[in-house]
Amino acid sequence: MGGNSEIKNQNPTAVILTALPLEYNAVKKHLLNLNELIHPKGNVYEKGQFNGEYNSWDIGIAEVGAGNNTCAMQTERAISYFNPEVILFVGIAGGLKDVNLGDVVVAQKAYGYEKGKYTNSEFLIRPEVGLSSFEIYERAKAEAKKQDWKLRLPKRYQRVKLKAIAKPIAAGEKVIVGDRTEIFDLLYKCYNDTVAVEMEGSGFYSACHANGNIHFLIIRGISDLLINKTITDAKGYQEIAARNACAFAFEVLSKFKIK
Repeated sequence: MGGNSEIKNQNPTAVILTALPLEYNAVKKHLLNLNELIHPKGNVYEKGQFNGEYNSWDIGIAEVGAGNNTCAMQTERAISYFNPEVILFVGIAGGLKDVNLGDVVVAQKAYGYEKGKYTNSEFLIRPEVGLSSFEIYERAKAEAKKQDWKLRLPKRYQRVKLKAIAKPIAAGEKVIVGDRTEIFDLLYKCYNDTVAVEMEGSGFYSACHANGNIHFLIIRGISDLLINKTITDAKGYQEIAARNACAFAFEVLSKFKIK
């Protein structure tokens, strides 16, 4: 994959991508020995270490910004640079159903729900569907059945009622605020197995699928339920959701065996 041989060693490498600074900062809290790396085209990354149950990992992290197109380009660039065995997208999402604030969603698949054809009378959906890679998704499903991931949270939050579920998500280019919008109706009618909505998953999957033998997964914490988003943001639920998603992501990495 044309990776950077200078940063490769005997430890397996994972890359964790985020869209927002608060997500990036939540990832950093799990890493040791951070140092800065600069891509030949100017991207500024950081790399640290994480000691898992089965492997010590080199972890590259990047804040790639919002949107599917940007995410696809930056995912491709990070894969080419780090040449990782695993790449994760970790961050926050809006909940559609079956989730509460702070819960974690492991994406079974991501619908690119805005793809389609407009006619004079209707919108004909032609969704793009990206799937997580099988082995790491299976590990994430197994961890979602357990409570171990909560031990990676600060002690005062370890007994908080939270769940992690493995379900589909939807990825578009718009922030959805409210449950009486056209987009909400579209998701409800045409993608009613979707439990969360975000803005990068479709682009992330497209880039990962194009890069062959790599394990990839999306993990999202629920920061709002589309209604009263300004209120939940003011209460710090974006930071809470990012923290919870990172705790689960690092539990998955800890238990994931590289063959």
